[in-house]
Amino acid sequence: MFGIVFAVLGTVFGLPAMRARLQINLAQQGNLFFLLYLGIFSASLIVGPLIDHLGNKANLLISSAIVAVAMLAFAAAHSFFGASLAALLLGFGGGGLNTCTNVLVSDLYGDQRGPMLNLLGIFFGVGALFVPLLAATIEGHFTIAQLFVLCAALASVCAVGYGAISFPPARAGQAFSWGEAFGVAKYKGVLLLGFILFFESGNEASIGGWTSTYVNGAGYSPRAATLALATYWAALMLGRILAARMLHAFAKSSLVAWTATVSLVGCAILLTAHLFSFFLLGTALIGLSYGPIFPTTLAIAGDRYSERAGTVFGLLFSIALIGGMLLPWAVGQVSQHFGLRLGMVVPALGAVGITVLAIVFMLRERLAGRQVEHATR
Repeated sequence: MFGIVFAVLGTVFGLPAMRARLQINLAQQGNLFFLLYLGIFSASLIVGPLIDHLGNKANLLISSAIVAVAMLAFAAAHSFFGASLAALLLGFGGGGLNTCTNVLVSDLYGDQRGPMLNLLGIFFGVGALFVPLLAATIEGHFTIAQLFVLCAALASVCAVGYGAISFPPARAGQAFSWGEAFGVAKYKGVLLLGFILFFESGNEASIGGWTSTYVNGAGYSPRAATLALATYWAALMLGRILAARMLHAFAKSSLVAWTATVSLVGCAILLTAHLFSFFLLGTALIGLSYGPIFPTTLAIAGDRYSERAGTVFGLLFSIALIGGMLLPWAVGQVSQHFGLRLGMVVPALGAVGITVLAIVFMLRERLAGRQVEHATR
């Protein structure tokens, strides 16, 4: 369901009818992405610590219900103001789903959290891929409003499901403290992991939010633009399938660093593409490389800080989602003034940031491992 939340705006804005319906320009489209991620950011700050103190069930159920209401609000929106409120609400519900599901899987699977968080990410990819494929299928047969109503129905089914099953109890029983929640930022390595996710989340949001608009602006049909976006989400899902297997043979920090390096190539191809085959190649490489980064980085955090997983994950999601707000917003601002191709320089620069930070973290991990090895001799 969070995959659907993440992909739905990028999909519908690849259809010119959506911008005409809301009467907005590219900069305002970027503002809507900003509001979506502001909602996810707010939920991550609030829900993460609440999981440690209240557990997952109530948070998941309420988050699903909020997503359903937000989808219906988008179905009814015919102005920028109405869409803005819906985007903020949609992000808040989606952020709750994202934080809860990742914390729950990290808690349940212990030593297997790396492969299992990537497996969870595959389902995110299924949801994200579902939306552009559905939009391409129903184009000319159903309206955009009906697409949002269908998504609302799926979120409602999730809420019913969460209400019917049992969950592990909350980890922490003491009173909630904001000071304690922000105190985890002092844990060694947390902020470095957070800024890897800052650029990664910003790039996922930019590629997922702007690819169909970018391809459509290059002169290709809305159906072709939607196919390019679907290729990105399918490759991202494949990347997580492969990562779940590769983590049995590779260190988590090494996998993050190597896949980040591959993303540089994909961003360069997408930025310079003119032929449709190169748009597909660029989005495929980007999706394949980005797939393992977010869940594997979370698995590193889960290994290090398992006792405060909800709070740490909430902080990491919050840092990540500042990137998720700022980078697609920046794409919109640059595109409005200088054109879409220059706007796509933003995620290319983000890929450089991910790669540099991931390599630094990998080298620190190796140095720490050698120090421990020498100390035990």
